[in-house]
Amino acid sequence: MVPDKFRWAIIGCGVISTTHADAVAMSKYAKLVATCDIDVGKAQKLAADYGADVWYQDYNELLKRDDIDAVSICVPSGIHAEITIAAAKAGKHILCEKPLDISSQKMDEMIAVCHEEGVKLGCVFQMRTYANNQLVRKMLQEQRLGKVVIQDCYVKYNRSQEYYKSAGWRGTWEMDGGGCLMNQGVHGLDLLLWMGGDVESLVAQADHLVRDIEVEDTAVAILKFKSGAFGVIEGATSVTPGQKARFEFLGNDGSILMEDAKITKWAVPGVPEPETVEQGSGNLGHINPAAITASGHIYLVDDLVGAVREQRDPFVTGESARKAVDLILAIYESSRTGQRVTLA
Repeated sequence: MVPDKFRWAIIGCGVISTTHADAVAMSKYAKLVATCDIDVGKAQKLAADYGADVWYQDYNELLKRDDIDAVSICVPSGIHAEITIAAAKAGKHILCEKPLDISSQKMDEMIAVCHEEGVKLGCVFQMRTYANNQLVRKMLQEQRLGKVVIQDCYVKYNRSQEYYKSAGWRGTWEMDGGGCLMNQGVHGLDLLLWMGGDVESLVAQADHLVRDIEVEDTAVAILKFKSGAFGVIEGATSVTPGQKARFEFLGNDGSILMEDAKITKWAVPGVPEPETVEQGSGNLGHINPAAITASGHIYLVDDLVGAVREQRDPFVTGESARKAVDLILAIYESSRTGQRVTLA
């Protein structure tokens, strides 16, 4: 039986956990009941700040509770699959922070286990929830720009050396899975794929040019989409000041340019420029990782509850969420080998 309010837990009480806690608190359909972090103080503080009943240090102990319906997974990227699989086997529905995980094999396993256990797996790509982004996707699907020939994504942010030193997992291959693309740029790459379709092949370069980290702080890729369009990805955490994410969709009949969720150029034949509200406005995430608004997370919390109640897929499924990670892994492979990489 589905409860009136989903009883929610948050596993991992770092920077992004408060955004999840805010979303649960503002949802009409969910209530925070438990928190968990290996740093007990963080779990206790989040529980106290948001009125959760209990806190845990060991997520396995939390998952034994039968009064938890769903969990937000906010731990380092390299253990997303491990905790997702444990939660699924415990019968909990899952809202997993981006990226879904950092390896194709682990993404395969976590998606399969969620299907086997009959639980819903949603992933946090909140930029998909913004009204303007949904409108642009609709225009592209309806081929309102004619034949799209160029689709570009620029995600050039600033993250200081102090940011990378603030947690031992940041900027490592083992736990972060990559740098400016896997951690920050994954949102933009996901949106590019969600709007413009899958990539067929690419050539790329990526390296750490400024920050003292294992992984890349600067990356460039040239894409060929399955649609035949060409594209460019530029990603960074090495630039000052950080730039807002930009997207360009250029066709033989029209074009749309965007900056974050704001449309900056609308040249769509027969369709007047929209008056849609810029959802997520005021988000300074390109400068400060803590300056992320909760509006998209509220949408995704409510959506996961709806997916369970209506017996449908979540808005962002595991299968869809993994595409951005597979693209990033292909960029890393091309950078290592110097060769063009074809995506499966």
